Amino acid sequence: MFKNFKGFHLVESLHQTHFDEFFHPSKMLIKTYEAFFVLAVTLVLWNLPSTAFGIEGLNVVQQRIIAIFAFATLMWIFEIVPAWATSVAIIGMLLLFTSDSGIKWMCDPERVGTLLSYKSVMATFADPVIMLFIGGFILAIAATKTGLDAQLAKALLKPFGKKSEFVLLGFLLITGLFSMFVSNTATAAMMLTFLTPVFRQLPPEGKGRISLALSIPIAANLGGMGTPIGTPPNTIAIKYLNDPEGLNLGLGFGEWMMYMTPLVIVLLLVSWLVLMRIFPFTQKTIELQIEGEMKKDIKTYIVIVTFAITVLLWLLDSVTGINSYTVALIPFVVFALCGIIDRRDLEEINWSVIWMVAGGFALGYGLNASGLAERAVESIPFGNFSPILIMVLSGLVCYGLSNFISNSATAALLMPILTVVCAAMGDKLDAIGGTSTILIGVAVAASSAMVLPISTPPNALAYATNLVKQKDMAKIGLISGILSIVMGYVLLYIVGTMHLI
Repeated sequence: MFKNFKGFHLVESLHQTHFDEFFHPSKMLIKTYEAFFVLAVTLVLWNLPSTAFGIEGLNVVQQRIIAIFAFATLMWIFEIVPAWATSVAIIGMLLLFTSDSGIKWMCDPERVGTLLSYKSVMATFADPVIMLFIGGFILAIAATKTGLDAQLAKALLKPFGKKSEFVLLGFLLITGLFSMFVSNTATAAMMLTFLTPVFRQLPPEGKGRISLALSIPIAANLGGMGTPIGTPPNTIAIKYLNDPEGLNLGLGFGEWMMYMTPLVIVLLLVSWLVLMRIFPFTQKTIELQIEGEMKKDIKTYIVIVTFAITVLLWLLDSVTGINSYTVALIPFVVFALCGIIDRRDLEEINWSVIWMVAGGFALGYGLNASGLAERAVESIPFGNFSPILIMVLSGLVCYGLSNFISNSATAALLMPILTVVCAAMGDKLDAIGGTSTILIGVAVAASSAMVLPISTPPNALAYATNLVKQKDMAKIGLISGILSIVMGYVLLYIVGTMHLI
């Protein structure tokens, strides 16, 4: 989807770098060894005696799902292939080896146990949450095609004046705002492009350049927490929290924003203070020169009105009765009928993210529909676990993994497991605010992971400017990340114990 965005050359360069690294001979040899290791672990788990797992009544289908889950975990951790490719493999393996449309001699229900519905496995790609992603992508593409994004950036940054510290604050807040509704990668690429003429004005020996360059990934990562569509872990959390056959909490778009958007604003202000303290400006004023004009035609005004109505309906979903998934299709319908979005734009939607999330949903469906989750609950005494321990461990594991692998993959792995754990703990979780504290906490932890250049695409883009050293990114990423997790969990605990969610 990035070809439409200002700063696409940055994203294209980043992707080319990743491609070159992936196919470097030394990397290929390592990945070959890793691939054999993953295959060996998967085959061992696939063929072990069922009694070896310590889960009473485990059938063949359930054992195969354990093996597929291990395969997914290792593939995402080692990144042997792109994350979306692993997700496609998950769906394919579930269909072939565990569904009622699988290989005939391997999927006899009398021998292997109750099979998954192939229609349900395939339906994960059309889950209502996927519509949220598509709606967000369509809004972003339309805003860029009409020049609305650049115009908004200019208009919103203007009130911050010319003083260096306030220009920094402006970039933090505006990047965070954009990241609530637009891909954080696209947002970071666009805002870094706007910073290019600013960098030229600042002295090379000063720390102001570092401060501004780091402000973009920090704001892009933190800003995504503000809305359900801001980042994939949020939408994955919404999926499990609102599942009619699961928790069925009915958490709305507006309700999410009511609590998370103020948190984002506070975190951005704190990050501003931290950046100024660690990387102070030596030059006191900056002249902003943002290029790009908004097209002044009927299509632009349609985009503006539709964007406003869509956001308003998202915020008022509890009043109108129209859920956020249905609202997400409104801009798609309007822009398609008005010719604002064409077939070429559909090719620019970030389908890799959608496949990534769909694979995680398929994995979660397999765990529950096969009865494996229920068996695990019966075999492992989750009810005896400490709620505080579960909260701390889930946050730390997510934060640790997300610094090294895709935060979407991390959330896709952890959410279905934690849903089962939380269900087994029952009322004990009320002491920390319930299941929502755990699942939304994982989404917060995923967005807080920004220590390394490889942690998130915005980090990698900022690092590619050559203005940021890895130690500088690690320092500010660690401070902002830890503050984000602590403040996020405190908020979730208060909201949960007061039964506001």
